[in-house]
Amino acid sequence: MSAGDPGGTGVLPVERSLWPLAGVLAAIAASVTGTRISLIALPWFVLVTTGSATRTGLVAFCEMAPYVLVKALSGPLVDRAGPRIVSWTTDLASAAAAAAIPLLHTLDLLSFPVLLGLVGVIGAARGPGDLAKEVMVPEAAERAGTPLERAMGLSGVIERLASTVGPAAGGALVALLGPMTGLVVNAGCFVLGSVIVAVALPRGTGRPAVDPSAPADAQEPGFWRRFGEGFTFLRGEPLLLAVIVVVGITNLLDAALTTLMVPVWAKESGNGPAAIGLLSTALGAAAVGGSLIAALAAHRLPRRAVFLLGFLLAGAPRFLVLAMDAPLPVVLAVFAVSGFGAGFINPVLGAVFVERVPRRMLGRVNALGDALAWSGIPLGGLLAGAAVTAAGLTPVLLVCGTAYFLTTTLAGLRPEWRAMDRPRGRSPLRETTAPDRTEPVP
Repeated sequence: MSAGDPGGTGVLPVERSLWPLAGVLAAIAASVTGTRISLIALPWFVLVTTGSATRTGLVAFCEMAPYVLVKALSGPLVDRAGPRIVSWTTDLASAAAAAAIPLLHTLDLLSFPVLLGLVGVIGAARGPGDLAKEVMVPEAAERAGTPLERAMGLSGVIERLASTVGPAAGGALVALLGPMTGLVVNAGCFVLGSVIVAVALPRGTGRPAVDPSAPADAQEPGFWRRFGEGFTFLRGEPLLLAVIVVVGITNLLDAALTTLMVPVWAKESGNGPAAIGLLSTALGAAAVGGSLIAALAAHRLPRRAVFLLGFLLAGAPRFLVLAMDAPLPVVLAVFAVSGFGAGFINPVLGAVFVERVPRRMLGRVNALGDALAWSGIPLGGLLAGAAVTAAGLTPVLLVCGTAYFLTTTLAGLRPEWRAMDRPRGRSPLRETTAPDRTEPVP
């Protein structure tokens, strides 16, 4: 690489090292593992103590609504303060709130409103923490000399692997020791992620370097100006907007399935919380395989076809097999096929975003994109709880499965999706906002 900042990333060249990439991936693994354990422990705790699907959905809403809102607003903060400090501080805040739930329950002080408040704190802290880890991946890849798509694929593998281990551990912990033990482990995972980021990543990781050519008295743009720049950029990218709409709808349906319909199915079928862990494990283990293949070969495959085919496998089949009241081995097999398809989605999606967004704006644009794509997640469990209470589980599963199929197939007919297969570095908007990367992604 030549001197200065030829790639337009805002980060000066640094000595190559694998430690930052390994640290980011390890922190992602710890955070996702803890979150997936909580995803089983918390809904099960509410469902068995209250017997209310509506209250179970409300708990999911109170965690995810602050997550989405705070994440949307935290992009300028991550770009300015740097993702490293945002990541480790918010992980500590999540750990404190998660640990307070079993503590207050033990002291018989955990009322339902207090529980809602604590899960709200967890969600509000997780939003910027997850964003910060995402933003650190591209720079960590550069420090390691790793191609972008491979780094995004490895991030997907780690996330999927943690999504496999977490539910398996969560299901076992809840079945053997109760849901409060799962929440204690969740808090420990957040602490571990915070320590990893603070120790393994150099200070200033992900923070734009000061431009030596800028006037000495130049002022940094304020929060709302940074926020507006990210919104303006995103509004001018039809492909990214199309992706966000599809992912937003599917995320809503996925949240409804994961946080409400699967626990209700496990309870009504008599399979219990261990079955929830088995389904998540089958899904996650197959997704690890899909992500590994994507990390090795995604750059040789047509992105649009891989992206849409992955969604076709990942979505509707899960809803339909649960609606059919199939035996557990059949359900596990279908979830495994869905997981394999899902493994290809995030590596492609992450590479497209990073390539099309200038590095200096990555935090605020990713924050807005993630927030819009996740905006339906808080409503997923809430709406599903009300629908299941009113109409029963099977009709809701059929309706959601049909909606998932239509969303992920009709989207492929839109013309803007053709830009997904455009050779890298050819986005017209990117060419006007930042030079191409100095090292092509193979």
